[in-house]
Amino acid sequence: MVYSELDEKEMEKLQLTVEEDYNQLNGIINEIIEPYCESLDRYVEFIRECLKDGEEPPTTSELEDWCLNLSTYIYFAGGMAEQLGIKDDISKAIYKEVYNNYRQSNEIKGTIADKNSLAELASQQEYLTNVCYSRAYKMMKSKVENAQELLQSAKKVLSHRMQEEELTRIQ
Repeated sequence: MVYSELDEKEMEKLQLTVEEDYNQLNGIINEIIEPYCESLDRYVEFIRECLKDGEEPPTTSELEDWCLNLSTYIYFAGGMAEQLGIKDDISKAIYKEVYNNYRQSNEIKGTIADKNSLAELASQQEYLTNVCYSRAYKMMKSKVENAQELLQSAKKVLSHRMQEEELTRIQ
């Protein structure tokens, strides 16, 4: 069986390499995304802190503020997500250009597989840059979608409270 032949020390070494590379790329991705979602992140964190106190639920006024403010933050974050999408597209185009230029170079000899491998090695930095922008774009879109879910939840609670108040007034 394949698993019985695993070299545990080699696996640990590879895991360490993955962790180091992850930390480096994650740092770059966070630097890319922070200016785009800093305001939204701060506001969602503010709401999270307000919700931590399970003893006192948010007031109707607070819910109204959250709905208005979240809508505004989502509007701007959505536009910024699309700016990141453009950078993702550009970084992908740069990667493909470097890859294809190297791949089509007359200086490279060998089989098609050899040329592909060398082109991949030559364009690795551009590929990793594209990975960073692609992940940043996906993360930003995810943050916007999650903030929209939070907004919908706040709206539902607000609507439910308004219905309860209306029932109390009628009785």
